[in-house]
Amino acid sequence: MDFNVKKLASGAGLFFTRAVQFTEEKLGQAEKTELDTHLENLMVRADSTKHWTEKIFRQTEILLQPNPSARIEEFLYEKLDRKAPSRITNGELLGQYMQDAAKEFGDGTPYGSTLMKVGQCEKSLGASEREFFQTTAISYLTPLRNFLEGDWRTIAKERRLLENLRLDLDACKTRLKKAKAAEAKASLWSEEVEKAEHELRVAQTEFDRQSEVMRLLLEGISSTHVNHLRCLHEFVEAQAAYYRRCQLHMQDLQKELGRLPNAFALNSTHCVTTASSLSDTVSSPVETDTLKIEEVQAPATGTRKAKVLYDYDAADSSELSLLADELITVYTMPGMDCDWLIGERGNQKGKVPVTYLELLS
Repeated sequence: MDFNVKKLASGAGLFFTRAVQFTEEKLGQAEKTELDTHLENLMVRADSTKHWTEKIFRQTEILLQPNPSARIEEFLYEKLDRKAPSRITNGELLGQYMQDAAKEFGDGTPYGSTLMKVGQCEKSLGASEREFFQTTAISYLTPLRNFLEGDWRTIAKERRLLENLRLDLDACKTRLKKAKAAEAKASLWSEEVEKAEHELRVAQTEFDRQSEVMRLLLEGISSTHVNHLRCLHEFVEAQAAYYRRCQLHMQDLQKELGRLPNAFALNSTHCVTTASSLSDTVSSPVETDTLKIEEVQAPATGTRKAKVLYDYDAADSSELSLLADELITVYTMPGMDCDWLIGERGNQKGKVPVTYLELLS
């Protein structure tokens, strides 16, 4: 391999000289050309933008993929310009396990049928989660990454160039001072002064030109903020849509489970407590017979008010449809399953699931 030794030595010498000069500036042993206040403020703003964009980007990555190994794998696939294999979400995996268990236990049994329905819901939640992750990665993470790997790298490169030109400018100022000091002692140094002044003018011109380039780049940070603001709105919309879908899936699941009164393994204590709290006054055989005969009329005693927690659609004519937050009258009947009560709203009457109610005192 053919090396240009002179060029290599010159570059190494320049690097060493700048390092010495930079150290002397830090120690206060050399003068330093200060940037104008506006450019300094733009640099501070740019540094802050880079710092917080990087932190938000990393934390969003963790939100979408908490597994560090999986994140590294996806990063490697991206750098190799290859598509990462599709991953099943935790919700989808849980749902699949539940459905497999339901098939083994028998999806006709109360436990098996409930497992099957919950498993279907978990898989739907997992699919919604996957869609949210994909949307966020495209509409939010990608613009942040483009700034960090594109615009910011350009700014950093031009900033290093500006710093080198500033060091060159200060070196020229130092040489000019030394030449003028030597000129005062001997007139033969006048040629060195002229050369130093020329080098200073050239260095000042290059420094001013690079300062203008930096100013234009840094003022573009305002456009970056506008773009990131738009992406942030899209992120919020995607997240809101994801949570809405999750809520709908869970509401549908609750309705499905409400139609399976035997799906919940409630202990007998709960059943006895529910029945006794609603029919403590219905104790004599006479009163019991009256209830059996007068099925259309609610008993005057033994009733309670209840607040409906969720909407419920009646499965058949024996049930009563419910609307969330409405108040109804409820009571129990002898021999009723403890998961259900009789609910009344005006002239309407029918069975209602206990899990959809909050019993009021």
